[in-house]
Amino acid sequence: MRLPDWIKTRHRSDLLETNHLLRRHRLATVCEEARCPNRGECFAKPTATFLILGSHCTRNCGFCSVISGRPGPVDMHEPEQVAEAAAEMKLTYVVITSVTRDDLPDGGAEQFAKTITAVRKRLPEAKVEVLTPDFRGDGVALKTVLTAQPDVFNHNIETVPRLYPVVRPQADYVRSLSVLQHAKEIAPHIYTKSGFMVGLGETGEEVLQVLSDLRKSHCDFLTVGQYLRPTKNNLPVVEYILPETFETLRRRARTMGFRFVASGPLVRSSLHADEMYRAGSWVA
Repeated sequence: MRLPDWIKTRHRSDLLETNHLLRRHRLATVCEEARCPNRGECFAKPTATFLILGSHCTRNCGFCSVISGRPGPVDMHEPEQVAEAAAEMKLTYVVITSVTRDDLPDGGAEQFAKTITAVRKRLPEAKVEVLTPDFRGDGVALKTVLTAQPDVFNHNIETVPRLYPVVRPQADYVRSLSVLQHAKEIAPHIYTKSGFMVGLGETGEEVLQVLSDLRKSHCDFLTVGQYLRPTKNNLPVVEYILPETFETLRRRARTMGFRFVASGPLVRSSLHADEMYRAGSWVA
């Protein structure tokens, strides 16, 4: 399907410095691995969402271009490398995510905790957001991450439950909801966040049900964006959603009690995450 006029990304030529910095520290970003359409905007700032635990994922989601395969060993130096890169970029808000590592007993939770700690030591004033996999529903792994005290805990619901078999075949909708709910129970003071894509064939009624389910799970922040096919091997776009529909969803979600909602064609989990945190943390 041809991209509509309202989905435009600016080509940026001032990205080499950020690219070189990341390669120097031997770091990956989800911006690159998932072919995010906002990479130019973010790298030019500069900012980036650090991808820990390697670049190979043990799952194979239909929407994602991250390589699926057998991951390598965990890099014990990675937490400090992330912290040094964040300091060199002068970040005041650091977002850390990972591939899914079902091959590890804790799903990579300890590496998340070590990375949060390393960033806090190097940048004590910075806020830290983590975007984690579901850890197969392991509450101990979840507690390991939350004990490291991120400012925001993010786990994306991604799509409506009916589409999970094709969009997230190795995940479970109810399990993802329980991760968010359990996170709030373990650490009520930590903001929780989630997001999902539209344009994969979901109905309006299904979207509203997801909003309701997320609020029942005490999710604080929400992102809603248009699914864009990253490669020809990924699921096709079923529909391009109009900008006014995104605005209607944003208003509806706010009336349901989300502290802050970002909804738009190019909205992604980590886009302007610092601004979302600042705005949402002021909501009574």
